[in-house]
Amino acid sequence: MYNKTMQKKISDKVINRLTLYHCILQDFINSGSDYISSKQIAALLRIDDSQVRKDLNLLSNSGKTRVGYPVKNLKKSIESTLGFSKTKKAFIIGAGNLGMALAKYDNFSNYGLNIISLFDNDPNKIGKEINNKKIIDIKELPVLVWKHYVDIAILTVPGKYAQQTADYIVNLGIKYIWNFTPVVLDVPDEVQVWNENIMGNFLQFTYNIK
Repeated sequence: MYNKTMQKKISDKVINRLTLYHCILQDFINSGSDYISSKQIAALLRIDDSQVRKDLNLLSNSGKTRVGYPVKNLKKSIESTLGFSKTKKAFIIGAGNLGMALAKYDNFSNYGLNIISLFDNDPNKIGKEINNKKIIDIKELPVLVWKHYVDIAILTVPGKYAQQTADYIVNLGIKYIWNFTPVVLDVPDEVQVWNENIMGNFLQFTYNIK
């Protein structure tokens, strides 16, 4: 989902922090701020200032003594490094509550993700539109994958259908799956899967709550 050369140099944890920095930078731009310091970023995220500087050193930016980093330039550098500037096309497979919620989320376009449409096999849903994205019969997926040169399938089907749907997607030539199902998919080595473990993240968050 991002440049392969960057993938070798930057770990998933750093990528996650860079996306958080990007959100902070957008807030600073909206508030009219021209510069930001690593200490300000660190304070907002409650992490060490040295970690922020180390992460930003991976980018082609230089701060100014006692001033900080130019906000707009730093934001553009993060976008370039993580590949925001290259638009990736995606289909949502499964027009249930989660699939429709993702279709309604407009900020994906700010990060280079263009969700074209949703697919389902429920005749009561087919033909409807969610946020100007049409729900299409899953049977039409093979033709539309090739028509739109889609890069990514966002998988939001019920867990019991996850593997067979993934097999179907892979056979159509899609190499990237963003998996929101609670199933560990068995896919060929050339297919990349990112598992969005919603319950796992929730349990990490609540583990220390008494």
